[in-house]
Amino acid sequence: MARHDSFTATGRNLADMEILVAGGTGFIGSVLCPELAERGHDVTALSRTPEGLPESVEPAVGDVTVYNTVVSAVDDTDVVVNLVALSPLFEPRGGNQQHDEIHRGGTENLVRAAQTAGVDRFVQMSALGADPDGTTHYIRAKGRAEAIVTDSELEWVIFRPSVVFGDGGEFVSFTKKLAPPYLTPLPGGGKTRFQPIHVEDLVPMLADAIETDTHVEETYEIGGPEKLALAEVARLAHRADGRSSTVVSVPMALAGVGLSIAGAIPGFPMGKDQYRSLQFDNTTASNDITAFGVSETELETLPGYLGVSGAPWDSLSIADPSLLDPLFEFFPPL
Repeated sequence: MARHDSFTATGRNLADMEILVAGGTGFIGSVLCPELAERGHDVTALSRTPEGLPESVEPAVGDVTVYNTVVSAVDDTDVVVNLVALSPLFEPRGGNQQHDEIHRGGTENLVRAAQTAGVDRFVQMSALGADPDGTTHYIRAKGRAEAIVTDSELEWVIFRPSVVFGDGGEFVSFTKKLAPPYLTPLPGGGKTRFQPIHVEDLVPMLADAIETDTHVEETYEIGGPEKLALAEVARLAHRADGRSSTVVSVPMALAGVGLSIAGAIPGFPMGKDQYRSLQFDNTTASNDITAFGVSETELETLPGYLGVSGAPWDSLSIADPSLLDPLFEFFPPL
């Protein structure tokens, strides 16, 4: 059994807990683990290669897709936090089936180990739009993982953030790769909206959900203070580098041209799942940051992080899409 007999229903903080952060060496985990340690908890970061950790965080070697490798790390733990994830921004090296293997299968193994060990609470990092019947492999796998968590006997909390940015994150670099500077072709003119949240704003909310009872059996949709179109994100990212960005609006029906050439360009950031994901916004209907006593005015903005001033996306320079007609003749849409 875990060290504490149970969490109480009083909403009080519980200090000095044993916390396992699966994916603790990743982008979010590398910020969360030190935060939890500073709050007085004993923190272990589970990873296939747990390197570069601060002295306050213990390493544990394990692969969430292999049940036997996570059992010992989960033993004697009060809380398990599952941050293990593949990026939705790129197609996995092993193919899109990797989303199910890691997001659903990995969650299943961690939940099974947690229930066996008598863990008190399970905090799951999911994603906005998570749906077992969703339009992308990533969204479907995230939705199926959520079902495993909510059907368990554990106390659980689920987070569904929009895109997360910050030092070590990939959202800005991905946008610059997808939308090059100067002449910038974007599906639908880059109107897909995101609600970026800074990692250092998200992490204290995760820590609060670990420590207090008021968040049990809640699913939180979390976003930053601004809803920005992809075209605006591209403009901000390039402005931070001292470059301009003139968007060429590529009709969504023709945007599949990127898929025709992706296989021939190593690292090209556009697979079928990524194309599908650009057909719907990644924003919250009602930002649940208020459940943590936070207002949007307190959060870091993407322009502020990049050190540039922002403007509405529709102030961008939009070029004539016929500029791309010669390309379409060679690479017909899928």
